[in-house]
Amino acid sequence: MTLAAPPQAGHGLTPFLNTLCAGSRLSLPETAQAFGLIMDGAIPNEQIAAFLTALRMQGEGRDELLGAVTALRSRMISIPNVPTGTIDVCGTGGDHYGTLNVSTATAFVLAALGVPVAKHGNRAVSSRTGASDVLGALGVPLHADPLILSEQLKTHHIAFLAAPHHHPAMRHAAPVRKALGIRTLFNLVGPLINPAQVKRQLIGVFAEAWLNDIVDVLAQLGSERVWAVCGLPVGQSQGIDEITLAGPTQVVAFEDGRKNNFTLEPEMAGLPAHPISAIVGADPAYNAQALLELLSGATGAYRDTVVFNAACALHVAGRVSLLRGAEIDPAALKESVAAVSRPLDDGSALAVLTGLRTASSDAHAPNVTG
Repeated sequence: MTLAAPPQAGHGLTPFLNTLCAGSRLSLPETAQAFGLIMDGAIPNEQIAAFLTALRMQGEGRDELLGAVTALRSRMISIPNVPTGTIDVCGTGGDHYGTLNVSTATAFVLAALGVPVAKHGNRAVSSRTGASDVLGALGVPLHADPLILSEQLKTHHIAFLAAPHHHPAMRHAAPVRKALGIRTLFNLVGPLINPAQVKRQLIGVFAEAWLNDIVDVLAQLGSERVWAVCGLPVGQSQGIDEITLAGPTQVVAFEDGRKNNFTLEPEMAGLPAHPISAIVGADPAYNAQALLELLSGATGAYRDTVVFNAACALHVAGRVSLLRGAEIDPAALKESVAAVSRPLDDGSALAVLTGLRTASSDAHAPNVTG
C-alpha cells in the first residue's frame, strides 16, 4: 500500500500529540509516519508512552489501525514458501481475563488435521501468559530462521512465529508497552501483521466495537477469509478475545468478498456452558501443564472451549462449511466439533507437539509432567 506523505513530523511525535490533545483524529498517513518513527528507534520512551496513551484516550479509529499495520508490515521479516491456505488463530489480548492459552491449543488441533498454521504470538504484555511463554515452558524452540519455520510448516503443518524475531523494530516500543501494562493499539495490530502473510485468520478481539474495523482492514490488505470474534461472558462488562462458552460470541466474517455478522451460542455446537473462571490460567508452567493434559485427552471446560474455537477455525481454513446463507448451520457445526475432537482423543495433536520438541537439537525438556 502506498500512502501520500503527510506534513513533516518536525520534532518526533509532538505534532501528532498536539493533534490528539486537540481532540482530532490522525489520518492514515499521519499514523503510518508516527509508527514508522517509533519503529525506526527515533522516539524516546516518554513520547512513545504519551502517544500510545493519547491514542487510547482519544479512541483509535480504522485509519489509525490501518496506518499502524502498514508501517509494521513494511518492516517485518517474512516467512517464505508458505503453503496455500495457511491460517492463523490469534487473539488481541487486552481482555484481562487471564485465561489458558486457547488459540495456541487450537493451533495444535488444526495442525493434527493437516491444516497449515502459522501461529503468530508473543510473550505476555497485558496478560498473564502469552503464547511464547507457554511454548517455552513446553520445550518448543522458537526459531528465528525463516527457512526453518517454512520447513516446519511443510513437515509438521505448524510453525510458531515469535513476534520479536520477525518484528525487530517493535523492540523500540516493547519496554513502554510492558511498563504501561494497559491495552494499546499494539494489541490490535499484533494479529494483523502475521509474518507468513496469511490470507485466512480467526482473530479473537477484546471488544465487540473493533470487529468491523479489523475485518475491514484485513479485507483491504488482501485477506480471503477472516472471522473476527468477541465473546461476551454473561454478567461481565468486558468482552473476551476468543469464542466463548460463557455466553454468546459476536462474529464479523469476511469471505467470498462479502462481510456479514452473526452470533454463536454454545448450544449450537452441542457444548455445555462454562464460566470464564473454569479456564483461568496462571504462570507459564501452570498453563503448559494444562495444555499438555488437554493434548493428552483431558476433558472439561478447557477442551470444550478449544474444540469450539477449532471447529470454527476449520471453516475459516476452508475444510468445512458452517454457514447456510449468512447464518450458522448448527448440524454442520456439531460435525466440525466432532472432527476437531478426534486429534485430542487419538493422540495426533500431542504428536504434533512431540514432533516440534524433538525435531530440533536445541529443544529442551519441559518443566511439566503428563
